[in-house]
Amino acid sequence: MDVMVMEEEDDCPELVPIDTPPGRPAEQIPVTIITGYLGAGKTTLLNYILTEQHNKRIAVILNEFGEGSALEKSLAVSQAGELYEEWLELRNGCLCCSVKDNGFKAIENLMEKKGKFDYILLETTGLADPGAVASMFWVDAELGSDIYLDGIITVVDAKYGLQQLTEEKTDGLVNEAARQIAVADLTVINKTDLVNEEELAQIREAVRSVNGLVKIVESQKSRVNLSEVLDLHSFDSKDGANLAEKLQLVKDTRPHLDKSILTVTFEAAGDLSEDALNVFIQDLLWEKMFKNKAGQPMTVIRLKGIVSFAGKAHQVMLQGVHELYDLNETPQLWGENPRINRLVFIGRNLDKNVLQEQFLSTVVERAQGN
Repeated sequence: MDVMVMEEEDDCPELVPIDTPPGRPAEQIPVTIITGYLGAGKTTLLNYILTEQHNKRIAVILNEFGEGSALEKSLAVSQAGELYEEWLELRNGCLCCSVKDNGFKAIENLMEKKGKFDYILLETTGLADPGAVASMFWVDAELGSDIYLDGIITVVDAKYGLQQLTEEKTDGLVNEAARQIAVADLTVINKTDLVNEEELAQIREAVRSVNGLVKIVESQKSRVNLSEVLDLHSFDSKDGANLAEKLQLVKDTRPHLDKSILTVTFEAAGDLSEDALNVFIQDLLWEKMFKNKAGQPMTVIRLKGIVSFAGKAHQVMLQGVHELYDLNETPQLWGENPRINRLVFIGRNLDKNVLQEQFLSTVVERAQGN
């Protein structure tokens, strides 16, 4: 089956048949969210992944704005010449607006075909907030037992990305391109052949200024090393060891383009009280109780960390996307290593001094006082 590689964002990629013995036991299935501005090359990336040989059977769900009241996209799963097809009706921006809607149903329908595929790629609309899509996999426990969120990939146009990032939004809204980078685990800067080295350095700096933790890969026509974009394990305990190392290298960033989105990081030694940490995170993410020096409420788009709890030998990984967060014990033992808690916040109107003071006074000192 020939699959044409096109730049249009609304072409539905087809599944590539892969010689895999049918009926092998299926474990939890990873889901990778692919997002990015219209024209950045998301669909080209999907087509490239699907036409490369990687011994995975991949299912694709597309979510794009349509002209009418509904948009029909086909979902095809091909294995050993047999084609399984499910027509999905996705409302305009369904995954942007709410968690429990047709987009959610699409995943549930897909899981009924478990065994026919072993990887899900979920493409979002160019205007979508990938964080809202990602939260879908944390909300439903039953769905979460079948799948896990592997990571969020944001494709950025090397030629027009800077222009998209500097676009001013009315009514204080967050720039969509900046928000997509803020929530990403991996950013693919695409179409590098269309810019010179100076322009490429500018877009690199712009991406890094928004998200100090994100991994950056560069590509032409969305051609990337597949080992860098699949099986990221960005949200599970397998990422614990890598995350602990990465957090030590992350630096604070200064607002560069969208003047209010930046990365803040700090560390604190000692064991924490789990209850006190939960209160701190909930006050920050849910209650929006913390304000910067200008009196603006801090909004966290992405949160990552490695923390130490009293009486626990293992390192604990903290993950957050918007209002949702999770604490998971990792396989890594503290052992003789100093128990250093490291946190990274990516978001809007963040003030490092205020966050650090609150954390030290409400979480660290309370644990030491017990």
